[in-house]
Amino acid sequence: MRQWPVQDAKARFSEMLDASLEQGPQLVSKRGEPKAVLVSLDEWESLKKRAKPDLKELLLGPGPRFDLEPLPRGRLKRRSIPDLDE
Repeated sequence: MRQWPVQDAKARFSEMLDASLEQGPQLVSKRGEPKAVLVSLDEWESLKKRAKPDLKELLLGPGPRFDLEPLPRGRLKRRSIPDLDE
């Protein structure tokens, strides 16, 4: 992944866009620190799909996504029901 300083990314955005389409994601840095990534639309949609599956995929997928802990059972205080025959 090529790193572009923000000044170069702004000045040569068209070149950076072409590189993201042909070579893959392009990293943009500010003051030497990575800050953003430019990716193609196809790659973005693929990432979104992998990050958040739809309901159908969740229901048809293998196994649970998380473990449910059973709620602790305690002794519940029940109120008495008055006798209606009296």
